[in-house]
Amino acid sequence: MASGPLNGVKVLEFAGIGPGPFCCMLLSDMGAEVVRIDRKGGRPAFKSDIPARGRRHVALDLKNAGDIATAQAMIERADVLIEGFRPGVMERLGLGPDEALKRNPKLIYGRMTGWGQTGPLAQAAGHDLNYIALSGALHAMGRKDDAPAPPLNLVGDYGGGSLYLAMGVCAALFEATRSGKGQVIDAAITDGAASLMSVIYGLRASGIWSDERDNNLLDGGAPFYDVYETSDGKFVTIGSLEPQFYALLLEKTGLGADPAFAMQMNKPEWPAMSEKVAAVIKTKTRDEWTALMEGTDVCFAPVLSMAEAPDHAHNVARGTFVEVGGLKQPAPAPRFSRTPAAVQGPPGGTGEETAKILADWGVSAG
Repeated sequence: MASGPLNGVKVLEFAGIGPGPFCCMLLSDMGAEVVRIDRKGGRPAFKSDIPARGRRHVALDLKNAGDIATAQAMIERADVLIEGFRPGVMERLGLGPDEALKRNPKLIYGRMTGWGQTGPLAQAAGHDLNYIALSGALHAMGRKDDAPAPPLNLVGDYGGGSLYLAMGVCAALFEATRSGKGQVIDAAITDGAASLMSVIYGLRASGIWSDERDNNLLDGGAPFYDVYETSDGKFVTIGSLEPQFYALLLEKTGLGADPAFAMQMNKPEWPAMSEKVAAVIKTKTRDEWTALMEGTDVCFAPVLSMAEAPDHAHNVARGTFVEVGGLKQPAPAPRFSRTPAAVQGPPGGTGEETAKILADWGVSAG
């Protein structure tokens, strides 16, 4: 039985892609019962589709009046609904928030989109890269002599989207315990990605940050906060921001005697300093630097591949990765002292358990 802090919360997920399913994975990991409405006759989730873990599956045809009635009945029994369609789709199906809240006034209705429910781009197609481009986040990433670097789809879909929707769901559930009322959450990835940039916008407003990439404290412009290549073609990260950590970096690299490094924040000298640090780091292998710096206050870590990361001693000690259904995958996060989160099961399901789930929810098919 689920033991996480959301144990007892019923989440009804309308199948989609990207940030919606990832949000539901987070809720499931926290103990919520997540039932996903899949398209009848559709393919089951791939066994390697980690964000689809921990679900039960109901197969419905949302073009069929009887199956729409079934979905409406499930909405009446849910605590949370998550959908990721374009604005207006759920309304046209008779499953929009007005209808849903009329049936279930305490329902938390989560809407996951890229551009939001309103605005001139609301009906346009888009993907993570487009959303973070509009927020100012993408422009700030990458080297100055190259195009902005796509940061996978972590910043938009999962950071600005899934995590903000999950936080919104938890906040709305808490508020509902006081008011007895549900509400609609309009989670737009553009909004979330902009919010993630709050610190950087603050630094820019203070004159500390420029719009030039690779020229600032946290974007690779500083010689003491960057990624460096080692002699074996691998990479290490240095994050020696504080003066005491910077002093230790100079000691470990042997650069302390070079007068060019006497003033850490002498920004005009950063490019030349970076070249010198790069030259020193290139003299040893990644593992040699790891043996010298890992665990010290230099603020150091080797750049590990996805094949290597699960086997690192720190990740092993903390159980950062778990094996479920024969698949090694990231464990639920964060950790709870009294109500531990857990993966509730591997991805899969084709709707063969539809009848049982409907019976569990007290719903008659059709």
